Amino acid sequence: MKKLYLLCIFIFLGITTSKAQGTEVEEKIPFTEPRFRYYLQTLLFYNEYLDTDNGSFNTTQVRGLLPIGSKAWNLRFDLPLVSANTNETNKTGIGDVGMGISYIPFMKNSQGVAVRARVYANSAVDPAFGSGKWVVMPAFFYGRYFNSKKNLWISSFEYQQSFAGSSQRNDISIGVFENVLFHFFGKNWIAGDVAFRYNSTLKGYQNNAYVEYGRKITPTNLVYIHPSVAFGGDKTYNYGLEAGVLILF
Repeated sequence: MKKLYLLCIFIFLGITTSKAQGTEVEEKIPFTEPRFRYYLQTLLFYNEYLDTDNGSFNTTQVRGLLPIGSKAWNLRFDLPLVSANTNETNKTGIGDVGMGISYIPFMKNSQGVAVRARVYANSAVDPAFGSGKWVVMPAFFYGRYFNSKKNLWISSFEYQQSFAGSSQRNDISIGVFENVLFHFFGKNWIAGDVAFRYNSTLKGYQNNAYVEYGRKITPTNLVYIHPSVAFGGDKTYNYGLEAGVLILF
């Protein structure tokens, strides 16, 4: 049943994108903004600290974004270095690496739609650094500007499903509905985000929210910082702090 559900998702995404081939990419549309870049070659370096009931996790990650074709397509690569610190042990190693592809089938005036598919490999060098599973993550995005492009709302839904990996680890089946609102002023932006996650394996919610402040420090470099907090009966962490640098080239 799970395989059939995944197949239906990919058929839907394939139909949606095939109908949109040849669409012209417009400038000044939602998916050009910080952390949702589709049209510029981008390197993102960030560090995230998460406090949990069993210790803490610190992830240093490198993400590369590469537009291809008409720039309506975008490739993404993720390489995480994870440190796990608990009462029993402290260790560091490579986590689950990921790859994704995005496409924008619709763009008009100040709104747009995008679809994305990501796969995370069971590549962590230690069970504590990854899920122990291969995970596929199809997603749908809708973005819209308000108030002369000073405010941007992006809403998304992503489904995460494991399809291979260790039989000793729990299957992954998570739906994520997320909404983020940006406000831009001068070289700065502030943002607030709420993500509702339902884990059907645990039959519980693993939600989180964050606020963010970012600033353009050079024409091609941006920095941001955002604290986050988790909520829900089965939350995966208590609070977190992330800081990052975007390099455009």
